[in-house]
Amino acid sequence: MYHGRFKGSHYEAGYKYGALLRKHGHIITTSPTFEITEDMREFTRQSMPIYKEYYSEVIEEIQGMADGQETSLETLCNLLLPMYCFKPQNHCTAFAISDGENILLCKNSDFLVNIEKLYMNCLYSLNDTYAFNGNTTAFIQIEDGMNEEGLAAALTFLYPCKRKPGLNPGMLIRFILEKCRTIDEAIEALRKIPVASAQTITLADRDGKIAVVECNCENMEVVYPQKGEHFVVTANCFHSEGMKMYNPPSDVDTWRSEERYDTARNALSDASDYSIELCEDILSGKYGFICQYDRRKNTDTVWSAIYDCRNKKFYRVEGNPSRKRFKEDMRLKLE
Repeated sequence: MYHGRFKGSHYEAGYKYGALLRKHGHIITTSPTFEITEDMREFTRQSMPIYKEYYSEVIEEIQGMADGQETSLETLCNLLLPMYCFKPQNHCTAFAISDGENILLCKNSDFLVNIEKLYMNCLYSLNDTYAFNGNTTAFIQIEDGMNEEGLAAALTFLYPCKRKPGLNPGMLIRFILEKCRTIDEAIEALRKIPVASAQTITLADRDGKIAVVECNCENMEVVYPQKGEHFVVTANCFHSEGMKMYNPPSDVDTWRSEERYDTARNALSDASDYSIELCEDILSGKYGFICQYDRRKNTDTVWSAIYDCRNKKFYRVEGNPSRKRFKEDMRLKLE
């Protein structure tokens, strides 16, 4: 897992990283993980005005990276903006706990083994934004993290039955961490911003609120803990009545999404006490299938993260938590 620190303006952060990669012989446009089709190019063209209206800073960062790489903004946008919107990709499990003592957001990120060395942990502290610690399988986009206000967010991807021009899931998580202080602010932002694809976004804040936002380009439902429960759970399917119609077709491989969902939900339902240790045990597969993939099939849990919102602490495994131990990441102090 690469570790990056980003400071200054969005443009400066993008330029510095793009130039650093180029200096070490890494040219992004020569090694995309998927083919860029004409449909994706058209999607990017239609999405660009939306980004410029709602999140112009991230386009400035992509421009900086393009300049550092000595390529065009259009080329990098064609690679970045359609991500998550066309093909099945990340398959993850997330849950959050708030019981009056603990406020925890937890996630397993499941993806391809053959590019796991390219995944990143990012420390962002840019001008006029909240600083945050986040993880991603790409760059510029973020898939889970927590900011200096104790707001944590985590993405789980769904195969998009429908899509429209707008912000993709990785950009939505990045937006939330940079610009929002609470769950209420994050939900308000998600209601206003045009959403491109299908995803769930698990949220937890320092005030003790937790929720799963199930959303796509047509609809959005917010799932809070059920009466008498202190947790929310999600994987790669919608569970709210208003979103079930958008679930992936049966022939799409969701990497045993419902089984992972049931493992987490049953373990949390049966628990009498909640703790970081319990979360580690759930994420590492001690309560049932959640991360026990066959790496020979190019699938695995490639990182696991626990965000302690109350104490503003981060714990992460860089790899599969059934084989490696969680360690606290103390590089970004959010006191």
